[in-house]
Amino acid sequence: MWWDERVSARFRRNLQPTLTYWSVFFSFGLCIAFLGPTLLDLRCQTQSSLSQITWVFFSQQFCLLLGSCLGGVFKRTLAQSLLALFASSLAISLVFAIIPLCHNVVVLAVVMAVAGLAMGCIDTISNMQLVKIYQKDSAIFLQALHFFVGFGALLSPLIADPFLSDTNCILANGTANASSNLPHIRKSLVPHHPGNLSHYDLPMKGMVVTRVSYAFWIMALINLPVPIAVFFLLYKERMVPCFNGSSHPLLSADELALETRPGDKDELSTAGPRPHAAAGHEDLFSCCQSKNFRGASFTYFAVHITGALVLFMTDGIVGEYSGFVYSYAVEEPLSVVHKVAGYLPSLFWGFITLGRLISIPVSYRMKPATMVFINVVGVLITFLLLLIFSSSVVFLFVGTASLGLFLSSTFPSMLAYTEDILQYKGCATTVLVTGAGIGEMVLQLLVGSIIHDRGSYSFLVCGMIFGCLAFTFYALLVFFHRMYPKPSPEPDEESSPAKAAAPEEPGQYQR
Repeated sequence: MWWDERVSARFRRNLQPTLTYWSVFFSFGLCIAFLGPTLLDLRCQTQSSLSQITWVFFSQQFCLLLGSCLGGVFKRTLAQSLLALFASSLAISLVFAIIPLCHNVVVLAVVMAVAGLAMGCIDTISNMQLVKIYQKDSAIFLQALHFFVGFGALLSPLIADPFLSDTNCILANGTANASSNLPHIRKSLVPHHPGNLSHYDLPMKGMVVTRVSYAFWIMALINLPVPIAVFFLLYKERMVPCFNGSSHPLLSADELALETRPGDKDELSTAGPRPHAAAGHEDLFSCCQSKNFRGASFTYFAVHITGALVLFMTDGIVGEYSGFVYSYAVEEPLSVVHKVAGYLPSLFWGFITLGRLISIPVSYRMKPATMVFINVVGVLITFLLLLIFSSSVVFLFVGTASLGLFLSSTFPSMLAYTEDILQYKGCATTVLVTGAGIGEMVLQLLVGSIIHDRGSYSFLVCGMIFGCLAFTFYALLVFFHRMYPKPSPEPDEESSPAKAAAPEEPGQYQR
């Protein structure tokens, strides 16, 4: 195997929980990408206007951000985390099943808000639990985790495509012109951002003809094994409530590091709390409590903030590029035909998924800090070349693929790097997930308004600016990493050569 026996042994020991977290992230990906392609059919189903139906985007994205902030609430015990994941993954299946029954746009927005909350909890908890299990070896498993979200995001539009309406799905008089614009409107809605669609006039009354319900029911069935897998993990750990299984608090990072030292286990119960250990992996609101700031250095906060700002920019680039590359391509000077331009968002997400697959073995040989450096520099160079060759359609496709590759592994690499700096004692997972979610939502809105006021060329200029800022914040993170105090060796390690020479082996699944 291309990884060493120690990591392989830890993976085998934690096989079921690891596969479960990966499958739950597949649910996240399945739910995040279906809304754009299906929104026009959902507009027909709810007989609403384009401006009304696009509020469904906002309800999902806002509640996803809220769920990410609140996800850390369920960190105190493994039972809480798994029950939250079970409820979230089951909620996603139920959302897919219920969407065809929503004939009112407000009801649909509420259902999508529930889906957003479930997705946010999945995002925070899955990343957090993998970091708790693997710690310094978590980079490779985080890369695999984010491959599954890319795979789900690639699969759901493919499932929906055969069931989408080729013409306007509300039959009324005078719809010919609107029907001819339908492919352009649909591509403008892929995958997250509604764009500026107020100038399109589609009928709101008439006979509804759509088969999109079948797509949602298929996705509900595909997702159903995921909550079943989480339930089996709960059952194996004797945490199903009807079995009255007791759950124990998750061990802190320091305790995990000590669990293989027999002589230290007895001391664990009498030892006092360590600095920042209580603040590890909190929800966002608990992280902001003043008690967690006592004795913390300036660099402790700086690492959290700069790490979150890097992901604010890079995830924001993912959101704004995937949301507006189609609109940019069909406008002058490129004037790409609608059908060809429609491949650009799919190409972008396809190479994000491919990049995450490639990053799984690469992350074992390369440090997370190096991977993040390559990512942000690659993004910067790609946007620079896109600006230089802005009149080339061929390079737009090449640049889109390149950008997808460089952005693909940024989030898991940054998470592994930041957690490693903080020795798994800060709030990095929650803060970074929240920062990424805010960036994806805010930068889409910002770029959308700038394109509307300044024209399509500003799309690439904004990307270049965001890339420069991401590189700047990464450089600051490296600077603060060098200033951050390194952990001092334990007294018993210094006095015992045998213990000092023993390899660190934290890795069993903890309750």
